[in-house]
Amino acid sequence: MKGQRFNPDHLPRMIALLKKRIRQWPEPIVGVVAKQREPFHVLIATILSLRTKDRTTAEASARLFALADTPAAMLRLPERTIAEAIYPVGFYRTKARAIRAICRQLLARYGGNVPDELEELLTLPGVGRKTANLVVTLAFGRPGICVDTHVHRISNRWGYVRTKTPEETEMALRAKLPRRYWIIFNDLLVAYGQNLCAPVSPWCSRCELASMCRRVGVTSTR
Repeated sequence: MKGQRFNPDHLPRMIALLKKRIRQWPEPIVGVVAKQREPFHVLIATILSLRTKDRTTAEASARLFALADTPAAMLRLPERTIAEAIYPVGFYRTKARAIRAICRQLLARYGGNVPDELEELLTLPGVGRKTANLVVTLAFGRPGICVDTHVHRISNRWGYVRTKTPEETEMALRAKLPRRYWIIFNDLLVAYGQNLCAPVSPWCSRCELASMCRRVGVTSTR
């Protein structure tokens, strides 16, 4: 496949294969939290999940929400208490500070509710495009494309996009990915990237998408 262009006609089959394959793996923690349909929980769990393994995120989220599960209740907790509850998530002290700042903004500007618009979410402290898109799609079921390291890597590995940053990948996908795939794209590629399509030496011998993938940037496989 190297040296050839990605065939967009393959995309529906690739998506169908991904849907089938990921059933064998644990669902990403933010997706599990999203089933509660509580936007505040999705927002905070997503903040905790950044640069943190899912199991650690799940345990930290459970501890934190046992102490406070609304912006008002969270703001009554000292920053140190939040930090101790979410340890050992990555950058736990910074995240504790950001969580309090987010709650303060939610109460002051939105009556304690989480906004459902991407641009408004991006004005909250510590909320970037990945987090905002996850909240929009998972908490509110609205169209958005969440691009993390897995989505960025695999979209480029397939040859579907040619971008250098996750934000560039998001914009490229918004321009060409069929809208019906927007919400599910992150869940599919995150699970695949965590379990099969590894950053280094991916398991191409086990991948049902191998014949449709250009393997851009892949130097060794298993």
